[in-house]
Amino acid sequence: LQTRLQAGQGYGNTLNCVLTVYRNESVAGFFKGMSFPLASIAVYSSVVFGVFSNTQRLLSQLRHGEPARAPALADVALASTVAGFISVGIGTPVDLVKIRLQMQTQPYTEANIKQKPAVPGFPVYRGPIHCFRTVLQKEGIAGIYRGVGAMLLRDVPGYCLYFIPYTFFCGWITPDGCISPNPSSVWLAGGIAGAISWGTATPMDVVKSRLQADGVYLNKYKGTLDCILQSYQNEGLKVFFRGITVNAVRGFPMSSAMFLGYELSLKAMKRDQTETNP
Repeated sequence: LQTRLQAGQGYGNTLNCVLTVYRNESVAGFFKGMSFPLASIAVYSSVVFGVFSNTQRLLSQLRHGEPARAPALADVALASTVAGFISVGIGTPVDLVKIRLQMQTQPYTEANIKQKPAVPGFPVYRGPIHCFRTVLQKEGIAGIYRGVGAMLLRDVPGYCLYFIPYTFFCGWITPDGCISPNPSSVWLAGGIAGAISWGTATPMDVVKSRLQADGVYLNKYKGTLDCILQSYQNEGLKVFFRGITVNAVRGFPMSSAMFLGYELSLKAMKRDQTETNP
């Protein structure tokens, strides 16, 4: 839904988008392009959380000589920034393939240019591997990393507004005297952080989605700035808030589960280390 609302045409609001996708593509339409993200999400999340956690520990070691010491706000912000940069290198190709597969059913009409819409049985891409190979052959590495500038502008501040609110709310919700946050505190803090992060990242998420969808039929945008200017000139300021409801709503449960899994995994590993090395 997010991609269709941000980069597609004629979907209107969220409810209309849901009905249109279901009417034209049935339930399968809601899961298009998901195989590649599902196959890579474990590696992606492990790298992002690992980079964030280890950067924090390194900064605490350099500043205070104690890697386990609670990080300062500046350390959290710097660790979030590093995690955001690293995430773009992994996430851009995955997002590109996902968006291309989701948008290949969207006919493109612009002025006097009319492309024959894709019909069942004649898709532009036959699957994620075919999509990746086709883009790589036709557009090279630059094509695989199309939209990387917009993704940097989305993810670097986005991860700052992901980890910093989580750290703040987790500390605020956790009762005094507790050494570590309980699962309910982690779940709630993670959900709030996810909603804040995805909600504020929506404008650049729109630009990224449009840049990566561009090229299924025709290259319309020359780059990030051109996409911003064209989108604003054609549709006004409201275009940059397309899909904000979907982003905020999905951000809560997704981030709650992510942070809960992260914290519980850390506890389990620390407990194993303690039992192994008494």
